[in-house]
Amino acid sequence: MSLGDRLHILQADITTLDVDAIVNAANVALMPGGGVCGAIHRAAGQELVEECREVGPCPTGEARLTHGFKLKARWVIHAVGPVWMNGTQDEDRLLASCYRAAMALAERHEFESVAFPAISTGTFSFPLPRATTIALREIGASLEKAQKVRTVTCACFDAAALRTYQETRRLLDL
Repeated sequence: MSLGDRLHILQADITTLDVDAIVNAANVALMPGGGVCGAIHRAAGQELVEECREVGPCPTGEARLTHGFKLKARWVIHAVGPVWMNGTQDEDRLLASCYRAAMALAERHEFESVAFPAISTGTFSFPLPRATTIALREIGASLEKAQKVRTVTCACFDAAALRTYQETRRLLDL
């Protein structure tokens, strides 16, 4: 299966996807927040908050795993991306690190299908084009080495994000 067949980009509500794991654009405390994080917590139910208390906190650039509870996804990988500080606080490296950490957890737990949001691009204000380039490079590199993870879906929250992901994919030739 080629990389092109393993990487999917679509406009979707990540909380509705039927995959082994969805990735939460989490905060350090792993508690409900705004954007995709809040949506995942609302859809999964109170049990997710309780399990997050047990596995948190999670430093920026790392990831933690919980059950999916009421989600179609069986698991949630909580990846903590950086808050954008105009590129002065090593944000690119930290964002790349959280994608690698999420993919490593998926591989370690033998998940075949994983879905990612655009980590750090909402309330954390990371510029979408820059974040998309980092995300797709890291996901592509991880997929090339993956033994267990067969497909990754990038779930774009709106049409503008979808266009950015599609264009970046073309530019990166993935």
